Amino acid sequence: QVQLVESGGGLVEAGGSLRLSCAVSVRIFMFSTMAWYRRAPGKERELVAGISKGGSTNYADSVKGRFTISRDNTKDTMYLQMNSLKPEDTAVYYCNAVLAMDYWGKGTLVTVSS
Repeated sequence: QVQLVESGGGLVEAGGSLRLSCAVSVRIFMFSTMAWYRRAPGKERELVAGISKGGSTNYADSVKGRFTISRDNTKDTMYLQMNSLKPEDTAVYYCNAVLAMDYWGKGTLVTVSS
């Protein structure tokens, strides 16, 4: 059974940093793509960053240059390093993995105060 568990969210001041982790119950090298999504209050879920099996990455324009996605196949964990956080980054962040179907974590809340 595939389980994704996010951690690392919390309250931070604008300009601060957080690192989110996504621990997976199976070997992550199997997944074709992994990604972080977020849903801000009153908004649709949006893709924040994605990483392929080969390590290629893509980012939403709003986070380019501030966020970095990575995956550690030896620890079966994906990360999202978030720097220079802004109040508009406030959202629930979800971990996603794709292997014939989409798997999702339950999310971790990030709140950025101004």
